[in-house]
Parts: sequence; structure tokens; C-alpha cells
Amino acid sequence: MDGPLSVAGRGRFGAFSLDVAFEAPAAGVTALFGRSGAGKSLTLGMIAGAVRPAQGRIAAGARVLFDRAAGIDLPMERRRIGWVFQDARLFPHLSVARNLAYGAQRAGGLDASAFQAAVGVLGLERLLERRPRDLSGGERQRVAVGRALLARPDVLLMDEPLSALDQARKQEVLPYLERLKAEARIPIVYVTHALSEVVRLADRLVVLEAGRVTAQGPLAEVLASGEAPAMAGRSDAAAVLEGRVGAHAGALTAVDCAGARLLTPRLDAPPGAAVRLVVLARDVLLALHEPRGLSARNVLAGQLLDLKPRADGTVLARVQLEAGPVVLAAITEDAAQSLDLRPGVGVWAVVKSVAVEGARGGLLALFDE
Repeated sequence: MDGPLSVAGRGRFGAFSLDVAFEAPAAGVTALFGRSGAGKSLTLGMIAGAVRPAQGRIAAGARVLFDRAAGIDLPMERRRIGWVFQDARLFPHLSVARNLAYGAQRAGGLDASAFQAAVGVLGLERLLERRPRDLSGGERQRVAVGRALLARPDVLLMDEPLSALDQARKQEVLPYLERLKAEARIPIVYVTHALSEVVRLADRLVVLEAGRVTAQGPLAEVLASGEAPAMAGRSDAAAVLEGRVGAHAGALTAVDCAGARLLTPRLDAPPGAAVRLVVLARDVLLALHEPRGLSARNVLAGQLLDLKPRADGTVLARVQLEAGPVVLAAITEDAAQSLDLRPGVGVWAVVKSVAVEGARGGLLALFDE
């Protein structure tokens, strides 16, 4: 495909009103995130052609799929859309290999190299002769993704593909989705209401509420705005830190984030593995002098960049750490005044220990889901 997926659609579907507009880059994962009933799955249906908006335009690169004003409305079978659902929807009487081949047949025939590539990316080599009934839930979902890929889609839609799995099966599937993200050079639109999946997979984030887009943009920017955590029942912003696993020592792992060394609970990842840390602003304390005698292991020197008053009476402080990355701290207005905080003042950021989610596969989120 020669460009991004561009989506704009508006209409009423029963009692529900949908009005969305966003772009998904030509490669990478764009997450549609929000509570149940926000319109995420309906938006996927609109892209795929299962539902039709009253107004709007949808294009996959230069290829227009829907344009109400121009009278263009390609049927589902001509849109070249791969769609993975919450349940795998495999043919129970066919082997894994034949389920995969069905996807290829829809695209005009089986390409042996593409078949082997999909099998390799999704780790299906040992499953090809099995029937769906002999697979775990995570294995079935991997087969469903492979079948969708072998249809050679211009766009891949994933509608909460992990929501029916328990935590162990989710952790089984997520590393394969990371590999898919790295190797599939098409837009992937991923629907979820789990912030941990967003952090682990998404490059861009589109937040939906009651059928409307309330925030969109690069993952780090939207999380920093506080919109996405609020949608998950949190009134906080977050900083996304990219890093690499350093040394393991007992129950702890050191992670290097652009020079800043952060200690986390021990990660199931080798030294050098890429990780993504998400630190909620509510889990960062600020001090004017280096604190001592604390149970918190991460005490980092930095400089206050700015203060942003918020509607809930708190202040969002951005702190540039001496080692490089920026973290956020949510503090009260009274604390900001009593400490006489202002841009340029030196501070110490204390990052409290929090739960680890999604540590396998080299990606980590520092919050309790």
C-alpha cells in the first residue's frame, strides 16, 4: 500500500451516533482505545464495509474504499481488509494448514513463500497438522492472524483479539503480535480497552468516547496528555520511556532509558532487550533536595520544565532528568506553592515501585492493570 489508512465517517446506527476521523500510518499499530460501548468495533466495521456511514470517506493509500459524496462504496470482498475477531472463527473440520490456505485462496492462490513467512512470524510450524479443537486459545488466535495475513490485505483490523484469553494465554500471544508489528508493512488497527496492550503494541493512539475521538496522536504524546489513562478509570497522565534491559540482580532488573538507570522488579528478558516503561504521573514524587532513607529505589535528579494546572485541582509537572528522559509528576497546587516550584528549578524525582505488566517479549508497562 502506498500511504496511510484515512478514516472519516459519521452516522447513526440504531440509537448510537458515531462521528470519527483519524489516520493510521502505512506501517505500525494504531490502537483504538476506550471503554466498552465507545464505538471501537463499530469503527472497524465501517472500515471493513460491514456497516455504512451516512457521510464520510475511507481510503487505503490512494485506493478509495468509501466516499459517500463520490458515490463509491466497495463491497467487503473487494476492500482487501484482513479482520481478526475476539474469537478465532476457524473452520473446525480443517487442519491449521488448510485454515491458513483458505486465507490465501481468497487472495487468488497460495504463495509458498508468504505461507512460510506467516508460519514463521506466528510460530505455527508445529501446529500445521492439528485441528482447532486441539489448540489452546492463544494458538487459535495466532492461526486466525495468519489466515488474515495470507489473504494479502492492505489493512489488518484486530478487534480485541486477546479479550477472550486468560493472562497466561495473552502473554503467549503478545510476543508474536510484536513480531507481526515489526514485519508486516501495512496499517494495523488494533481495538482494545486494555491499556497494557496499548502500551506494549501501539505506535499511535486514538481514544474514543461515546462515538467521538477525544484524543489522537503518537502514543507518548497522548499518554502524556492524560486522556487515555482517564478513559481507563485513571485521572492521571503517564510518561513513556524507551529503554534496554541491563543487569539482573536478585529480584531487580536495571533498565537503561537514554542514560537514566531505573530499577524494576526482575524482568523475564535478557540483557540488551528493548523495553518500554510507562510511569504514571501519580507514582512520581518531587523533592527539592536528594531524599535519603526511602524504600523507593528510583531517585533521579532533574530540572523542572513546566507546570500545567488541571481541572481536578492538581498540577502536572514535567521533569527533565539529568540523564535525558522526561517524566511527569501529578502534585497538588498547595505542594507546588509550598515548594515554590517554577520552571528551571532543580528537583529530585522519586519513582515509586509499581506493578509490572507485560514483561515478557521485551516490553514492560509500569502500572497495575
